[in-house]
Amino acid sequence: MDATYQIGSSTLDLPLLKKLAEQPHHLQLSDAARERIQRSYDYLHGKLESSKSPVYGINTGFGSLCNVAISEDKLTELQENLVMSHACGVGEEVPEAVVKTMLLLKIQSLSYGHSGVSLETVELLIEFYNHEVLPVVFQQGSLGASGDLAPLAHLALPLLGKGAVYFKGERHLASDVLKQLNLSPIKLQAKEGLALLNGTQFMSAYGVELLLQGYKLSYLADLIAASSVDAFDCNLSPFDPLVHLVRPHKGQIKTAARILEFLDGSEIAAGEKSNVQDPYSFRCVPQVHGATKDTLDFVAQTILTEINSVTDNPNIFVGEDRIISGGNFHGQPLALALDYLGIALAELANISERRTYQLVSGLRGLPDFLVQKPGLHSGFMIPQYTAASIVSQNKQLASPASVDSIVSSNGQEDHVSMGANAATKCYRIAANVTKVLAIELMNSSQALAFRAPLKTSAFLESLLEVYRGEVPVVSEDRILSEDIHNSISFLEGLKIDAAELY
Repeated sequence: MDATYQIGSSTLDLPLLKKLAEQPHHLQLSDAARERIQRSYDYLHGKLESSKSPVYGINTGFGSLCNVAISEDKLTELQENLVMSHACGVGEEVPEAVVKTMLLLKIQSLSYGHSGVSLETVELLIEFYNHEVLPVVFQQGSLGASGDLAPLAHLALPLLGKGAVYFKGERHLASDVLKQLNLSPIKLQAKEGLALLNGTQFMSAYGVELLLQGYKLSYLADLIAASSVDAFDCNLSPFDPLVHLVRPHKGQIKTAARILEFLDGSEIAAGEKSNVQDPYSFRCVPQVHGATKDTLDFVAQTILTEINSVTDNPNIFVGEDRIISGGNFHGQPLALALDYLGIALAELANISERRTYQLVSGLRGLPDFLVQKPGLHSGFMIPQYTAASIVSQNKQLASPASVDSIVSSNGQEDHVSMGANAATKCYRIAANVTKVLAIELMNSSQALAFRAPLKTSAFLESLLEVYRGEVPVVSEDRILSEDIHNSISFLEGLKIDAAELY
């Protein structure tokens, strides 16, 4: 039986988000959340009955049409027109895991009772989450300013019985799935369309996914770097705690300690070294990987603040008897954070490729391109090309989106964050980092085979034993693309609790 999580019972944090993503859970509203939602709804509709004053997006048009008054009998049509007209997403479909997190985060934001939506609307979103009815959402279309308008419009369409969804692994019309589940589409009331579309749940959901991936990639980068340190017969003195205590960045200290832990008991590491210093890609692993860890911590703080916030507009404050039009939908905090994260993750791949390059260079007693009879066999020459190509693509993707802006809505929305583009670029960077690390692991595994009979640490030897069952040591040329894909699959399949690394 699925576990139950009560919206409003706690703040969302990374361990909880990971649990919700990986284990089946049913959502339900806490009593406090239900009370907040109902109170806000009653207040808003009481205001509409007692006052005819214009309130943005409730009885006016949207964007630059904010001064156009809308009659009371047209308020439902206004909100439904908003959802349909804004569903302009294009490009690739958003991964289902991200869409499910979008649903969760939209429910969470509405649960604070500052949005004026009905309980019926929130409950239908919860039904979608619980039955894994996942709206088809597209990656392109959001400027990240009035929130993620186009992606959230596609998220909201199925509430009206429109658009498409994935259900039980297949794509269906939303209307057909609603009938199958004996659910009725809703009629949007005052402000509900705006509350559903204004918000940063597209950027935030990608951010959550990227944090979970990022902490895992940070761990894997340390693990694989440790294997390369031994493969290249490096000194361990650069990882000595004394070095890092005099420059005590948290991530740097953590990385150095982790490398030493991974290499504890290594015969190779214990051997006498002929090289006084090692290249920066080995010697400066604590400083480079550590900076990425510190970035992850900063980005986590930003994203966790965002997903436990109200990001639609206008905001309703019942106790203060006010409805305020503000700008909490603007994605600038996320745009900057996601750009920063993209740069930090790209650096994990950047330094990884340099270690791969060193390993194939015929240095430190290793054969050229890590193969017997180089010349007759090209060995690991071209995997380094592949890694270099991916790293260069990451450099292009890491160009920040948040420094860009473009005027929209006839000048009303004259500064936008481009946070959605930052999110999707960062997602591609993270996928590329896995590929580059997989290539480094393939090279370090091959190089360590040439160090026999000396062994690395027992921990790394046990890892390599499993790894070589999927990616055997290369004795002569074969199709290495298959090995690279198997290496990627191996890393993706490793069970690492990223949330515990946070």
